[in-house]
Formats: sequence, C-alpha cells, structure tokens
Amino acid sequence: MSSVKLENLQKHYATFQALKDINLSIDKGEFIVMVGPSGCGKSTLLKTIAGLETVTSGTLSIGGRDVTHEEPGDRGIAMVFQSYALYPHMTVAENMGFGLRMAKRPQAEIDAAVKRAAEILRITEQLDKRPKQLSGGQRQRVAIGRAITRSPEVFLFDEPLSNLDAALRTQMRVELSTLHARLGSTMIYVTHDQVEAMTMATRIVVLNKGEIEQVGSPLELYNNPKNLFVAGFLGAPRMNFFEGRVASITDAGVTCAIDGLPPVTVEVWDPSTISVNDAITLGIRPEKLVVGGTSSVSFPARIGLIEHLGRETVLHADASPLKTSGSDTGTQNITVQVPQIVPFSSNATVSLGFDIADAYLFGPDGRTMTARKPLQTV
Repeated sequence: MSSVKLENLQKHYATFQALKDINLSIDKGEFIVMVGPSGCGKSTLLKTIAGLETVTSGTLSIGGRDVTHEEPGDRGIAMVFQSYALYPHMTVAENMGFGLRMAKRPQAEIDAAVKRAAEILRITEQLDKRPKQLSGGQRQRVAIGRAITRSPEVFLFDEPLSNLDAALRTQMRVELSTLHARLGSTMIYVTHDQVEAMTMATRIVVLNKGEIEQVGSPLELYNNPKNLFVAGFLGAPRMNFFEGRVASITDAGVTCAIDGLPPVTVEVWDPSTISVNDAITLGIRPEKLVVGGTSSVSFPARIGLIEHLGRETVLHADASPLKTSGSDTGTQNITVQVPQIVPFSSNATVSLGFDIADAYLFGPDGRTMTARKPLQTV
C-alpha cells in the first residue's frame, strides 16, 4: 500500500477545464471516496490518477514517486470498472490471472495469487466458470479479484456497484469495507451515491465543477459542512433550506427574518463578516424537525406525501406561507424524518419545530457561518 499526493493538478479539454487546482494528500491504507454530481470531475480525476487521462499541469505521486507522466502499467495501481470488463471467452481463473500472465509471471505464482484472491472473495467454486454463467455480484467479485492478484500499491474503483440491484449494492458495500480492512490497502473509490460514501469512506472528497469543496470524515462533513453545496449533497433525505435576511446582529448572534417564522437568532463564528439586510440561508436536517412538541422554533405546515418506510416515516410538507429556497440548493417542500411509524394523514395541518442549536446558517456567499463544536471521538 502507498500514499497518493496530488499537487495543483489541472485537466483541460480544449477550452473546458475539467479539474481545477486539485490538491489532495491520501495516506497509506485510507479508503477515500470521491463524490459529487454528474459532471463534477470525479471520474476524470480517478482516470488521471490511473494514467488513463493525461495531466495538463500539476504533479501526481504514488508512494513518494512522481508518476505524473508514467504509463498506467508502471504506476502500481489496479482499477475496477463499472462495466466489469471481463473477457467472455476466459474462465474466472483466467480472467483473474490475466494481468499476471501479461507480466509474464510464473504459472505457480499466478495460480497462488488467483487462489488467494478467490478465497478472500469467496468465489473459489466459480473459478472454472465463464462470466456469462455468473450473477452481477459474482462478476463484480471477479473484477475485484483480478485487481487483487496484481497486489497493487493503490486500488481504484470507478462506480463499481452502480449496475447492481439495491440489496446487492448493500451487501457489496459491506464486502468492500471488509476487504479494505483485511488487505489494509489504499483505496480510492468514485461514486455518485452519497450513501456509499457515508458508509464506506475513512474520508470523503466532495467535488463540484472540477473543484474540491471539502475533505473530511463522513461524520465531520455531515455535521460540519463547509458550505451550502456540501450541506445539501450529503444526507438522505437532504437538508431543508430556508431563505431570509439578517434582521440584526448582536453579541448573542445573528437574528434572521424568515417569512412564517418568529425571529431566529443563531450563534456564528464571526459576526463581522455579515451585515444587516444581507441574504442568508437557514438549514435544518430532516431528522432534526419534530412534529408538535415544544421546540425553540415552530411553524405550521400541511402534510403532502407520506412515505412509510418501516423503521421510519418521511413526510413531505408544504410550509406555505413560509418561503423556501428557490435555488438549486432548496426545495419547495419541507422534508421531515420521523424515526417511527406514525399514522399521519395527507392534507393535515401540523406544527413543525426545531431547536436553534440544530440549525445551520449560511452567509450570502453560501459558506457556513454557524459556530459548532468539533466532534468528539468515542
């Protein structure tokens, strides 16, 4: 296993800049997950690390060695693709040992590597079969096994679970995390699924429009998002956003005026960075909203769609006359996550509430202003 370091990495396609000054240090043995919306540059960045895309400028090192202009086969990496990329005419064993055969390794070494990988992935009984005889999950294990046999310095995964059904994706997430713990290898994983990122990563890299928005552990990013984009991207259901303006600024914090709410005063890091009448956005996670009860802030809402998910109930409520964000970070509905089965009725009017301590405040530039304590490791 090896560390990976990217310094001022840029990638241009003619006049389009796909990657903008990417700086990232990945420690040995980390499981890094890169997430972001379609077109954000995450797959381009992974392919650049792999050597499948050339670097326009900047440097890339693996294990302290500059590999910026080296061929993919010389970088000490192995890549697992979304499409499996298995040879249909070869058996599972032949597919898994293909890289070593191309490297002209002794047959005994190839057989030992294939056997070891098959045992790790629990596909020993499939070694004599061909890909068409396997399920999607088994094919993906073969693709991963082909990477394992090469004993790479770094594993690269390009959305490897996107072709699997929901139940199998959940199973494979567990298996990949177990594999990482067993091998102790450096792994870089690309996905558009923030649930995969939250459940698998030691650190998450959130990308947007070719730039890194924030890097941190899953809980760090979830609880302390740097800006509106990260706050809205991580979390399912996503964070609720409400637009308003600064009514006043005191030592106690910033008091916000939002239609349909009483004045909300939120403590911020630095009140000097904002002025009265500046536009602000208030954010609250769906699980922090409560129906009825006593809360610091409450407002009326009309229930629309109700999702009964067994362990929880998700409400989509119309908060009119409360004005919700009309930007791409907001929604015209309020989403409430209730951790139990509750027999709500559509079109019923309820009182929703939250505690001010659970609210986030974002300034005119979209950056988080809320003063929050660092997370304590248990």
